Amino acid sequence: MSFFTSLIRDLTERGHIVDIAANESGSEVADCYREWGCKIYPLSCSRSPLKIDNLKAVNQIRHIAEEGQYDVIHCHTPIAAMCTRLACRSARKKGTTVIYTAHGFHFYKGAPLKNWLIFYPVEWICSYWTDILITINREDYARAQKHMHAKRVEYIPGVGIDTKLFSLNSVEKEKRKEFRLSMGVGEEDTLLLSVGELNENKNHSAVIRALAQLKNPHIHYAIAGVGDLQDSLINLSKELKLDSRIHLLGFRTDMPDLYKAADVYIHPSFREGLPVSLMEAMASGLPCIASNIRGNRDLLEDKRLVEPSDISGFAKKIEEFTDRDFCRTVGIENKSRINKFDHLEINRQISALYNEKRHAV
Repeated sequence: MSFFTSLIRDLTERGHIVDIAANESGSEVADCYREWGCKIYPLSCSRSPLKIDNLKAVNQIRHIAEEGQYDVIHCHTPIAAMCTRLACRSARKKGTTVIYTAHGFHFYKGAPLKNWLIFYPVEWICSYWTDILITINREDYARAQKHMHAKRVEYIPGVGIDTKLFSLNSVEKEKRKEFRLSMGVGEEDTLLLSVGELNENKNHSAVIRALAQLKNPHIHYAIAGVGDLQDSLINLSKELKLDSRIHLLGFRTDMPDLYKAADVYIHPSFREGLPVSLMEAMASGLPCIASNIRGNRDLLEDKRLVEPSDISGFAKKIEEFTDRDFCRTVGIENKSRINKFDHLEINRQISALYNEKRHAV
C-alpha cells in the first residue's frame, strides 16, 4: 500500500471516503491511512493461486463490499484482484464500478509456459467482471485491448513517483561523497547502482559477470535490497575476484541519497511491469542502463537497452557509461523524460476515472 499514499491522501483531503482491504502479513498498512479515516479490513488472500486462503478472501471481500456499498472498488495484484472480481459480481449489478490495475501481467512475451497456463486463463475469465482494466505499460495495454473483455481498457503509466523528492541539490552532494568513501569508492571511480530484491528475476549476477569481463578496477557495483540470493551473489563476487567492488547494501530507507551517490543506474531484470526504481533513478538525473523488456522500454530509448542474458552487451554499455560528460547529457535527458510519470499527473488520471462516480473508494 505504500505506493498509494499520495493518491489516498489527496482523495481523503477532498472529502472522499477511502477504505483499504489487504493481507498485512509481512507488510503492515501504514498508520497514516488510519489517521486519514480509512477503515482497514484484513484479508487472507495469498500470492499463490492454489492456497485455500484465497477462497476465504472471496467471502471476506463479498461481505466488505456489501457492508460498504462502495461506488468504486479498485483492486491490485493478480490473486487479490481475482478474489475481488469474483466477490464483487453482485455489487457490480447494484452499481459498483470494479477497477483493476494490472501491475505487469505475469504472461508476456518470453514468459514461462506455466505463467501462461495459470495466469492468462484467470485474467481472461475475470476480465468479464471488470469495468475498467488499467495497464501500466504499452505491451500489456495492447494485449489487454486485443484479448481481454473488460468494459474499458486504459493505459496509465504506473503509480507515479514524486519527481521533486529525487531532484539533486548542492547540499546533498556532501552526502554523496561521504557515502562513496564509506565503501572505498573514489570520486574518479564509477559507481553503478541497482535497487531490487536479490532474486533470479532481478538478474544482478549479469552485471557482476559483465564487470568481470571489463577488468576495470575503477568500476564498483552497489545493490540495495534483500533476498534469497544474497549468499549466491557474494560467492559469485568472490569467485570472480570482484568482492572488493561489489557492495550489497541490504534494505534501505534513504533511496534519494543512494541515487545521488551513484554515477549510473542499471536495471537488468528479466520481468517488470513498470519499474519504480528505474523511474526514481531517472528523476534523480542518473544515466540508466536497463534490460530490453516490457516496462523498461516504456521508459528508456532502445540504445540504452540490453537483452537481459547478454553479458557482453551489458559490459559494452557499462564501458560506454564511464564517460562522465556523456553520462551528464543522458542524465539530463532522463529527468526531462520522466516528468509525465510524476505522481501528481498519475493521481489526476486515476481521479478522473473515480470522479465518474460521486465517491471514490
